[in-house]
Amino acid sequence: MEGGLTMHHGVSRRAFVQGVSMGAFGAALTSGVGAAGGGMGGMPSTVPDAVGEDGRYSLPPLPYGYDALEPFLSKQTLTLHHDKHHQGYVNGLNATLDKLAAARQAGDYAAVTALSRDLAFHGSGHVLHALYWLSMTPGGAPLEGALLEAVQRDFGSVQAMQAQFAAATKGVEASGWGVLAYEPLAGKLVILQSEKHQNLAIWGAVPLLVCDVWEHAYYVDYQNRRPDYVDGFMQVADWRFAARRLTEALSRA
Repeated sequence: MEGGLTMHHGVSRRAFVQGVSMGAFGAALTSGVGAAGGGMGGMPSTVPDAVGEDGRYSLPPLPYGYDALEPFLSKQTLTLHHDKHHQGYVNGLNATLDKLAAARQAGDYAAVTALSRDLAFHGSGHVLHALYWLSMTPGGAPLEGALLEAVQRDFGSVQAMQAQFAAATKGVEASGWGVLAYEPLAGKLVILQSEKHQNLAIWGAVPLLVCDVWEHAYYVDYQNRRPDYVDGFMQVADWRFAARRLTEALSRA
């Protein structure tokens, strides 16, 4: 017995404490509950390959070719965004968890405030980017079924929801995201503006569809014309993915 926790045979204390920290975000990535993405619930199984078989976070492949969203987004933009920027959040998340494990091992928490901030930033960046790729599909996909019913109930009409989503996304201050989410406390859909990746969210809300408005997402193709980029995003939005997210979130509520 060590620190009130039983160590299993063949598992070192260092491996155990690192596994605990990995498990916290990993549970959010795979269960769709808990806190990730700045207080938003994580990823049900609708988002594969965001965590590797070794339990460390990993870069999921794009669900389409790098040129599949042209002319909305160029191959150059998708390659840089996915392979460089998203990979950077994955690397930052894993590195931060390693540093936190080392701090616990050493009993030295002098850097815990900065590391906690890094954990939220990189972890939320990974969660939202993994959702972003799946929030788009060539040609777009229609809004139907249970999601359509929920949108009509909570926003009055599809047009009103899409107009609010576009306006909120275009109006994010500095860098951030537009997020359509399911808020389980009231059992309703909400639209959020997330600043950076982790700020201005609701604890427990499950993101269903997200739009990245950090400049690296669109500047090569749109320069400073964020509204044009968001309008283009609405044409490729994969509402069927959002519907699957909602179905799974409801099944776990």
